[in-house]
Amino acid sequence: MRAVIYTQFGQLPQVAKVAEPVCPKAGVVIAVEATGLCRSDWHGWMGHDPDIGLPQVPGHELAGVVVAIGSEVKSWAIGDRVTTPFVCACGTCGPCSRGDQQVCDRQFQPGFTHWGSFAEFVAIDRAEVNLVRVPDEMSMDTAASLGCRFSTAYRAVVQLGSVREGMQVAVHGCGGVGLSAVMIAAARGANVIAVDVAQPSLDLALSLGARAVVDASKMDVPRTVFDFTGEGAELSIDAFGSIGTLDNSLRCLRKRGRHIQIGLLAGDDDLPAVPMGLVIGSELEIFGSHGMAAHTYPEMMAEITAGLLRPDLLIRDRISLDEVPARLAGLGQPGEGAGGMTIIHP
Repeated sequence: MRAVIYTQFGQLPQVAKVAEPVCPKAGVVIAVEATGLCRSDWHGWMGHDPDIGLPQVPGHELAGVVVAIGSEVKSWAIGDRVTTPFVCACGTCGPCSRGDQQVCDRQFQPGFTHWGSFAEFVAIDRAEVNLVRVPDEMSMDTAASLGCRFSTAYRAVVQLGSVREGMQVAVHGCGGVGLSAVMIAAARGANVIAVDVAQPSLDLALSLGARAVVDASKMDVPRTVFDFTGEGAELSIDAFGSIGTLDNSLRCLRKRGRHIQIGLLAGDDDLPAVPMGLVIGSELEIFGSHGMAAHTYPEMMAEITAGLLRPDLLIRDRISLDEVPARLAGLGQPGEGAGGMTIIHP
């Protein structure tokens, strides 16, 4: 099969012929019809993830059709339209037994612990736990956009943030996951303040329901959020991942507010100086958001098929496998991910 593959961290990947995946006994092989290009793929390619071995095929947001089934799989059939969370679970460990598959003790991730979806085919183990059925009325492009950014944002806003009508919510970083958070929070009636440095992303945030936008390159973010809300945000989400966005997110909260960290911190930002005096004095809550378990997808999928949420509006462009190496490398440049998501058609 054709796939995007890299053999050294930070060196430009190549499109090459590689062996097709072997179907696991408890898993399936999926013919990839659509897969998302995400900044997490860039982090992996740069060597920021210790779980990645070489050579590697990246890609973790995917949708496609089942073309092979393992002998232990009972609930799925060849031809089924499916997607999967980017965190795949074992189904039997302590967190899994509590329904927390997104933090499985033995989790595996396509594109990180295993070869991923920047390819014509991808294998997904533990199909009974990890596959999600794609409704006939949902496009594969939309389904592929859910696996990492949209589902992570959904968990942050709905399951962890408990966003409700009238709530003051700040979202820092308006790439794919940040724009998803803006859309989901606005759909629940929240007053959303979107923060970024790229005008296309801020414009898109407004079109998705943000009540106000803040250009972090020109404005004091915490002060602007306080001016807009009166006493600070009830919920603030760092969807980018840097010392600056984390600090702004914490400092724009009202007392007893909640911060949710989605964006990965790496390199020099990996050990940020969290203002614990502020956290203690204002009784702030700090949460991480790491994907969403497959069994919790139905509520999100129902809202999408009903038209209450429109992840398709976040898709910026569509590219082929041959365009991926340069576009993946470009994600390290400021503003490259501005304006929405990129979908790959292998």
